[in-house]
Amino acid sequence: MAPRDERPRGTVRPVSGRTPAAAARARAKVAAERAEHGVAEVSPAERTSSSAGRARRSAATRDAITEPAVDNRSIGRVLGILKAAAPSWNAPVVTLINTHERDPFRTLTSCILSLRTKDEVTAVASRRMFAIAGTPERMAAVDEGELARAIYPVGFYRTKAKQLIGITQQILARFGGKVPDDIDALLTLPGVGRKTANLVVGQAFAKPAICVDTHVHRITNRWGYVHTRTPEQTELALRAQLPAKHWLEINDLLVAFGQTLCHPTSPKCSLCPVARYCPRIGVVRSR
Repeated sequence: MAPRDERPRGTVRPVSGRTPAAAARARAKVAAERAEHGVAEVSPAERTSSSAGRARRSAATRDAITEPAVDNRSIGRVLGILKAAAPSWNAPVVTLINTHERDPFRTLTSCILSLRTKDEVTAVASRRMFAIAGTPERMAAVDEGELARAIYPVGFYRTKAKQLIGITQQILARFGGKVPDDIDALLTLPGVGRKTANLVVGQAFAKPAICVDTHVHRITNRWGYVHTRTPEQTELALRAQLPAKHWLEINDLLVAFGQTLCHPTSPKCSLCPVARYCPRIGVVRSR
């Protein structure tokens, strides 16, 4: 049985396990080593000053956000800054856009592949798909299993292969082999939602449309430009508020921005070119 501590009642045991004398010797040794190497001792006052400096820098960073939210007075400046910075981001969405060359059929089918799939995966799968089925006529005639193998590993690739063939058959039967340039007509095609329909109308036909995906929805709410709960609500809010001259560009810019800097969690605010305009609504942690 270990002997009981014989120190008088009320004596505080050193937290480190060392006696006060040993702790004093250790501090003296550290001080001597600092003096030997020319390192000045940091006084309590200096430590306090250093902490205050960090606090001031943190406050200065917060103060750099000079506007409460992005609004129609600043949205043009913000999008202009992002447009100038975008070429340096090397975002996957740029590669994806280049795969379909603004062709309506290729834009539509690439967008179908992109659902629940990363853009870099979609870009590679789209090229394989176009090699065997780059037109409505070839898509309608391709074997479903061959198409599924070509688009693998996009999400739900077997379901999408069947869906793509079905969409193409309807385009041939109902629209003379031409992808419609109207959102309401596109929505009648199986599996085509508002995001896809707006993307086709905007990108392929250059007609006024606002494509809202998760990036556009998240970032415009983070800016305080809209206050919505779903991408569908965001689309309607942007249609009512965003100047028409920005409709076509906002999706490409914010998707690229969201992929590279304005991430869902821990966005790279220290590298953000529009940080001074952003109130960071909903941001808990950033880099």
